[in-house]
Amino acid sequence: MKTALQRAILFGTSLFFLPRTALAQGQSFVDRIRSGVNTAGAPAGLTQSAPLEVLIGNLINAALGFVGVVLLGVLLYAGFLWMTAGGNVDQVKKAKAMITNSVVGLVIVAASFAIANFVLGAITGATTGGGGAQTSP
Repeated sequence: MKTALQRAILFGTSLFFLPRTALAQGQSFVDRIRSGVNTAGAPAGLTQSAPLEVLIGNLINAALGFVGVVLLGVLLYAGFLWMTAGGNVDQVKKAKAMITNSVVGLVIVAASFAIANFVLGAITGATTGGGGAQTSP
């Protein structure tokens, strides 16, 4: 009785994992790749219909984001060096210099991000006929 119930449960659950080919539509390999690329790129704004200035803006934002993440990693590493200095004055000086440099770098990256978004917004507004500035309601 117990094995029959186990077989019935196993059979019932295996039906959920079978492919549903009755409603499937044939799609070529290239179409599947293109669909996957479009799905992955759409949230980032990287579609085929994006104008050049939008693409450049996305690339600049991605590069600045990458540099910001690297600088944040340097900041964390410098903090780790300082905490593990163990009284070593040279290591503390090195960590302080790294912290100062990474904070200055993060400020520069944040300013670059703001300037790039403002300039690209103005360029996009000029090329599409809209204003570059956004007004609040």
